Amino acid sequence: MHDDRSITEHRLRRVLEERVKPAVRSRAVPLTVERWEAPGEPVPVAAGLAAHYEPCAIGDPWGPAWGTTWFRVTGTVPADWAGRTVEAVLDLGFDRMMPGFQCEGLVHRADGGEVKALNPYNDWVRVAERAEGGEQVEWYVEAASNPVLVDHAATYEGDLPTSGDQPLYRLARMALTVFETEVWELVQDLEVLYDLMIQLDTADARRHEILRALGAALDALDLDDVPGTAAAARGCLARVLAAPANGSAHRISAVGHAHIDSAWLWPLRETVRKVARTASNMVNLMDQHPEFVFAMSQAQQLDWIKTYRPELFERVKKKIADGQFVPVGGMWVESDTNMVGGEAMARQFLYGKKFFLDEFGIETHNVWLPDSFGYTAAMPQIVKLSGSTWFLTQKISWSQVNRFPHHTFWWEGIDGTRVFTHFPPVDTYNSDLGGAQLAHAARNYREMGHGSRSLVPFGWGDGGGGPTREHLARARRQRDLEGSPKVRIERPDAFFEKARAEYADAPVWAGELYLELHRGTYTSQAKTKQGNRRSESLLREAELWAATAAVRVAGYAYPYEDLERIWKTVLLHQFHDILPGSSIAWVHREARETYAAVREELRAITLAAQQALAGQGTEELVFNCAPHARRGVPAGGAGRPAGAGEPVTVEERHGGGHILANGRLLVEIDGRGLIVSVYDLEARRETVAPGAAANLLQIHPDFPNMWDAWDIDAFYRNRVTDLVELDRLEVTGSGPRSATVRVTRSFGRSGAVQQITLRAGAKAVDIVTEVDWHETEKFLKAAFPLDVKADRTASETQFGHVYRATHTNTSWEAAKFEICAHRWIHAEEPGWGVALLNDSTYGHDVTREVRADGGQTTTVRLSLLRAPRYPDPETDQGSHTLRFSIAPGAGIGDAVREGHALNLPERVVRGAGPVAPLLTVDEDAVVVEAVKLAEDRSGDVIVRLYESRGGRARATLTAGFPITDAVESDLLERPLAGAAVGVPTPERRIPLTLRPFQIVTVRLHRP
Repeated sequence: MHDDRSITEHRLRRVLEERVKPAVRSRAVPLTVERWEAPGEPVPVAAGLAAHYEPCAIGDPWGPAWGTTWFRVTGTVPADWAGRTVEAVLDLGFDRMMPGFQCEGLVHRADGGEVKALNPYNDWVRVAERAEGGEQVEWYVEAASNPVLVDHAATYEGDLPTSGDQPLYRLARMALTVFETEVWELVQDLEVLYDLMIQLDTADARRHEILRALGAALDALDLDDVPGTAAAARGCLARVLAAPANGSAHRISAVGHAHIDSAWLWPLRETVRKVARTASNMVNLMDQHPEFVFAMSQAQQLDWIKTYRPELFERVKKKIADGQFVPVGGMWVESDTNMVGGEAMARQFLYGKKFFLDEFGIETHNVWLPDSFGYTAAMPQIVKLSGSTWFLTQKISWSQVNRFPHHTFWWEGIDGTRVFTHFPPVDTYNSDLGGAQLAHAARNYREMGHGSRSLVPFGWGDGGGGPTREHLARARRQRDLEGSPKVRIERPDAFFEKARAEYADAPVWAGELYLELHRGTYTSQAKTKQGNRRSESLLREAELWAATAAVRVAGYAYPYEDLERIWKTVLLHQFHDILPGSSIAWVHREARETYAAVREELRAITLAAQQALAGQGTEELVFNCAPHARRGVPAGGAGRPAGAGEPVTVEERHGGGHILANGRLLVEIDGRGLIVSVYDLEARRETVAPGAAANLLQIHPDFPNMWDAWDIDAFYRNRVTDLVELDRLEVTGSGPRSATVRVTRSFGRSGAVQQITLRAGAKAVDIVTEVDWHETEKFLKAAFPLDVKADRTASETQFGHVYRATHTNTSWEAAKFEICAHRWIHAEEPGWGVALLNDSTYGHDVTREVRADGGQTTTVRLSLLRAPRYPDPETDQGSHTLRFSIAPGAGIGDAVREGHALNLPERVVRGAGPVAPLLTVDEDAVVVEAVKLAEDRSGDVIVRLYESRGGRARATLTAGFPITDAVESDLLERPLAGAAVGVPTPERRIPLTLRPFQIVTVRLHRP
């Protein structure tokens, strides 16, 4: 038989696009349109309804960047449309090739209630299923003219003060139409079958069967009367649509979803509206399709609906109760997981899950993080302690080098905890349920022969509107269709229960889920990262001292509401496009302002608590919030510091420069202002590699192949400039307690001033780097070449650390050319190591080389600043102050202690006398992470601690106040069955036994 496949396929495509789809709407009458431009920021709905509207015509331009235009549309359904299905088409000027990232609208009734949202693939509003004729239509459309910022070009449209004022869109269509249901169904039939057919092999008989049925349907269709012949055409397709799937067909659990970044190419205030638009559409779709299930993560987004759209929130609550609208994720936002601190990660779950429990009575079991940029190895334990049991991600499919070997697996964390994890093989979290994507999911699935099912999140994201009726039509047709995977719309938990039941012995992946992409996010927008780190530290201080004051001082009221509000603000800004520095300028400008306000408020809370504890007096007291004693002041207490050790000396160095010494370290700074020696006098070891210099600032070109703020590509290393030219070198402080050498440099259009300080009694050299940064597409690093043979380095992560190889034996190790560390990174050979500590830096890289003398140089570099042009062309421009230290002879315990000390500065308050700690722990390996009062306002004290060195630990927690009991709890402060916490003694001593990196939360009940 002659091969006419291409002819029939081409015929179908043309007929479908030019005749069948246009015939879905057979008649049309224009609506009357008026408009009102809202001045400035969006206004309340009542103000939009009450505004003065002026005439507007189709084709009129509207909407400057970030503006809001209100349209009033009115009309009457013609009398001769009685009995017909009538819909309005309200096209704001959408680009059909881009389902999100552009203009959007929300339709309101005259009474202010929302109707539904308008998006490129959802530009209609149903008027009547069976019109009577003469129905009056009056709607108000709140239209957002968000600029299109997706082309990865530098633009100043990403912030209100620098954006243009010219209209961005033209009103395309506002009309009442007759909706031809049978034609619409025919469109769905044709698209599903065509998409399925072209995925089948040309030797597959099923492909040819579908081809012949499509040809017959086209023959049955009268192109001059598509509505009148649509039923006949559909009849030609009925048999091939009814053929059941093979018994071994891949099973897909389709979950409605609308991935909405809480901020990215739009500010937070616009996300508030995006969420309302999407939720409005979803509850409407649920009204029409009871089988539809929609999953929404991020408690913050549901809280926005509750706050700003209470009517809509009530509708959402009803759908949640019905089981169609499904909260997932259990976190406050879909946060970054690489840089978020340990306690902040715990609070993501505490406040996220608490919101779902308080508002809906739902305990979420699903951790839903499809789009974050890699996942910390601490996550499995945190997930389990939150009461969650499943984990879902998608982003690992973006890795550039290595293909992840599993789609369903057990993920093992640093402490040994395992969580059942799924990585959808469809490789998208915005699926259209089309044949190409479903076929890819089935072919790509790595667990064939062991498992048979995967999850597919479907729906347009980021303002694209979420799932549509077309998506549901595809799901219905592919529920049991020969040649296709079997598609069933169901809740995520249903999928995970089935997947685990059929594949309980799934393989194990131990350690972090490192994304081989977006490594630049560890460094971009340094002030956002600094604001996050400092806010986390300040929250620790505020809670510790407020809890101590609440227990010890009569009349002191613990600031529950303030602390919860501030925590939620900080958690919001840990969203995976804010903290990583990959949002527009508006987002980061607001973040800097927010962090400044948070800083002032937390300092006030802390000072008030400290003053209440110190009492009236003139004695100078040092408050130590760090989890270890320092300078004689106990952890969590206040008093006079002890002596500092041998005095610091400064002398001139032969050949130029200076030598600093304190009896423990001998530090040489040469005439270039570089550290050429840090000699450990106790171990008699040199820290700096022979012939090398530490604290060497280096600058690289930084122009990745794509994703400017997100990525750095390995080729950036091919060119480097060492910043050794010196403007000035001077000793600026010299005394028995400390000595400082100031180094000033200029480079490009920028400058740097470094203050290198050695303190009495210290086993670390402190470096404060002030950079006036005005480079473009450059990358600034600080290099420390160490005389250490280290096959691996340890990097602090949440509640512990991870080891990473320094070699590049395999592509997996080579791909980790930029890594994330929190407060410290540690390189060690047996018996001696070095820690590099920081106060706000996350990006690092480690390389090694063997020298001519046979020794190994391990070079650790801190990534200080970048200057990408997209999406914020002014990224990191301006002044920065960055602090880091080098600690020779440090073990892991030293790194933990010094990292906390650097990030938790001492506070000096005058008062009556010393303040005893609220509690003590007698083992330095067991670190107290948080001390607070319980969320239920019972007055109980919550203590969260962890084993920090990777070994087993026994410790005694002693309460400095009356208690009745000590109970091990989960992250939501509920009793947890476990053996870590022993029975308190009469002396309020609680024995603890911890495995490596174990997190333990203890609830101390007060009488």
